[in-house]
Amino acid sequence: MNTLASDTAMVMAAGLGKRMRPLTATQPKPLVRVAGKSLIDYSLDRLASAGVTKAVVNVHYMSDSLEAHVLDRELPKVTISDERHELLETGGGMVKAHKAGLLPDPFYCLNSDNIWLDGPYDAFHELAEAWNPEKMDALLLLVPHTSAHNFTGPGDFHMDGEGLISRRRTPRIAPFIFTGIQLISHRFLRDAPEGAFSTNILWNRAIEEGRLYGFVFAGEWFEVGTPQAIAPTEALLSEI
Repeated sequence: MNTLASDTAMVMAAGLGKRMRPLTATQPKPLVRVAGKSLIDYSLDRLASAGVTKAVVNVHYMSDSLEAHVLDRELPKVTISDERHELLETGGGMVKAHKAGLLPDPFYCLNSDNIWLDGPYDAFHELAEAWNPEKMDALLLLVPHTSAHNFTGPGDFHMDGEGLISRRRTPRIAPFIFTGIQLISHRFLRDAPEGAFSTNILWNRAIEEGRLYGFVFAGEWFEVGTPQAIAPTEALLSEI
């Protein structure tokens, strides 16, 4: 197994957590606890165990409590990307951190509400093994429906034999679901829009250019987007 592709990950933690209400009325979504542990600590602990030593965490909603929580960690060492005054969405958040010089080339990016169990190798080394900067702008970690616990949607992406991915074709079901974890090059962020925007804009461009790839994760992934998903996730984690 290769070395890591980067020593740094951006953890997206600035969202309003609307789907997680009412639990987010008094706390930011990354601090919601599942099986006694804050959601964001699942992501940060996985980074630390894989050897990713630096994390950039963006903050907006109830930012003081979230910032205090993550800055108390030893590993990964956390740097805050402050979005208190303007929520920039996923794409804008990455661009802000990139312009501030916080993100090397390439860098890992993941959502702060990810829970997953690694397969034979950890997710970050698996992405590094598959990474090819000559032909990829971004590499997305995907799971099939059978490994996506609590997920009930039609899926996100199709993938060809070379790993190139394309959007779900309505009304079909797409076989792969995005885990929220990806490896991203600076080229992916070039000429990005100003202000708030979704990463979908950059994904679409990379798809058109044939530079958006996927890698199928061998572990188990849990969607924890609503309060109703917490108890089933806790039950599944206790069984595995």
